[in-house]
Amino acid sequence: MTEQASAETGPPGAAPDYELDRDTTCVARPDAPGVYDTTLSPDWAFGMGLNGGYLLALAGRALGATLPHPDPFTITAHYLTTSHPGPAEVRTEVLRTGRTLSTGTARIVQDGEVRVHVAASYGDLAALDPEVRTSARPPALPSPEECAASAAGAAPFRRSTFMDRSEQLLDPATAGWSTGRPSGRGEIRAWWRLADGRDPDPLALLLAVDSLVPTAFDLGVRGWVPTVELTVHVRARPAPGWLRVALATRNLAGGYLEEDGEVWDSTGRLVAQSRQLARVPRTRQR
Repeated sequence: MTEQASAETGPPGAAPDYELDRDTTCVARPDAPGVYDTTLSPDWAFGMGLNGGYLLALAGRALGATLPHPDPFTITAHYLTTSHPGPAEVRTEVLRTGRTLSTGTARIVQDGEVRVHVAASYGDLAALDPEVRTSARPPALPSPEECAASAAGAAPFRRSTFMDRSEQLLDPATAGWSTGRPSGRGEIRAWWRLADGRDPDPLALLLAVDSLVPTAFDLGVRGWVPTVELTVHVRARPAPGWLRVALATRNLAGGYLEEDGEVWDSTGRLVAQSRQLARVPRTRQR
């Protein structure tokens, strides 16, 4: 399979009818190396634009078709302006290729304007040393049956098509915001998986870290919380099944907050870590 074909048909084993694969399809331009045509899907709309994790997965897929290594190890997106459903292009550039890592950039361009700028280093997760030494522990979530129902039914998301793309079973200890009783700790935890049954992979991890309710809600701050910058470290290929996603913020100041994330797979392995900077609403509802 050629690199251009892989950008069009998706990652190995992916079914073309899975939503994430369908909506991150990038078609290489034969007359412009490194440039891909795409269509930003309205199904991933959230707030006043498109979800940042979806846009990062789209750029990540284009980079995976451009760089000689298959998997994002570290990837950072700066969201310059709001993206909207419709035609767009992804312009990629290879900065360096090495034996174990390659580095490149991607820009999502719409209506002649750069919407998202991404820089990333790619490698091969399957080739990593299997040894793990860690003091990190997965979040102690109640079972999926005991957790709260999907956030899609909560008032802020009843009209959000994005929330229908995944199943989110919220830890009741972090779901008080939905009944007007936020804890004030700035924590959101949930079981997470794609709603159409697609198994998780590195691209899905880029989406998962930006898929839950904003931690600002648990601080009593409601409204659209747009991401300014998002960095994800992918540590391993996730096993099939539910993911556990834990998000937390420790500092809301000057109208911005940071949000740290961890994603654990069904075997209890830490497979992704993230940090983002986001802007809190100018008009706050408590």
